[in-house]
Amino acid sequence: MEWSERISAALSRPAAQQPPWPDPGQVRSVSAFLATLPPLVTPEEIRALRRQTARVARGEAFLLQGGDCAETFDAPREHLVGTAATLLRMAAVLAEATGTPVVPVGRLAGQYAKPRSDAVDGLGLPVYRGDIVNAPAPDPHQRIPDPVRMIQAHRTARAALDLLRTGRFTGVHTSHEALLLDYERPQLTVDPTDGLLYGGSAHLLWIGERTRRLDGAHVAFAELIANPVAVKLGPGATPAEAAEYAERLDPHGEPGRLTLISRMGSARVREVLPALVERVAATGRQVVWQCDPMHGNTRVSALGYKTRHFDDVVDELEGFFEVHRALGTHPGGVHLEFTGDRVTECLGGPGEVTESDLGGRYESTCDPRLNVDQALELAHRIAELSAKGTSLFR
Repeated sequence: MEWSERISAALSRPAAQQPPWPDPGQVRSVSAFLATLPPLVTPEEIRALRRQTARVARGEAFLLQGGDCAETFDAPREHLVGTAATLLRMAAVLAEATGTPVVPVGRLAGQYAKPRSDAVDGLGLPVYRGDIVNAPAPDPHQRIPDPVRMIQAHRTARAALDLLRTGRFTGVHTSHEALLLDYERPQLTVDPTDGLLYGGSAHLLWIGERTRRLDGAHVAFAELIANPVAVKLGPGATPAEAAEYAERLDPHGEPGRLTLISRMGSARVREVLPALVERVAATGRQVVWQCDPMHGNTRVSALGYKTRHFDDVVDELEGFFEVHRALGTHPGGVHLEFTGDRVTECLGGPGEVTESDLGGRYESTCDPRLNVDQALELAHRIAELSAKGTSLFR
């Protein structure tokens, strides 16, 4: 079967969280235009990351992934620089403390689409689905899904990548949730050197908790591409599901091809995660196990702000490491939402952000992020665990 036929078959499956585009013809026109543009990332760059994630899967390195919850088109250059610099500062802390290489992967240059629980927001407007779909402003017209925004997303991502490829950021790879399939499909490219299909929008692509259905288009899409791919697993994930992701998304048993990202919440990680890890290990696959300690610990403050507490984030990370130490498996990485800015979106941590502080600099358009001080403190906390003999690494 030709690649075009395989792609069409995969994307004809049920696809959750896709925008209700008002004009399908316009979507096709935008997709056709995107298909004429060069890929944002190259197969050679993707293969370089695959070699690094293979080391992580073998227990020889650690994967540090993080950045904005939802990137915006109008974010200043300084914001990208600050976030990328924070990622590298955290990586340096971990590498120095553990003596182990750290692979930095940013939620950068593509994290423009967001899955949402409801179709409308509290004002009765179509929900904001990320800058690639509509605008966050509470205006009915700006909330109408606009496929032309996919072109702006590509341009913004290109500018971000141009910046990351210069100077001290050359070692940072990019990633985002492969949510919007109308954006991902036209950027697929076949590399003539190996005949494989690559997703050209980012080096690493992941499938979210809301779109990981095994019979869905997102998993079928991930099966086709040669990029390293990841799947987020919430507390409702079963061992059988985790094993099937491993078998389908890593059919050839290639270390580091697949990352499984647990996002259980601090109250559930020690209970749920062990059975998943054991079942996947029984398949013989060397996957990367990564912890997202953010999404399972979201709460709403008394004043209505979505927030997370630094202590809950730390507790889930500690539980994640405890599980892997007990099983003798490698806790391969962390997946965080943070910014290089001094926002006040997450409670606690350095500076002891309180509920009354949240409104001071709450700038996220979606979920709360650790600020630069909280992110760096978290890196030090992880390093302290290693220094105390509760090492992240085998």
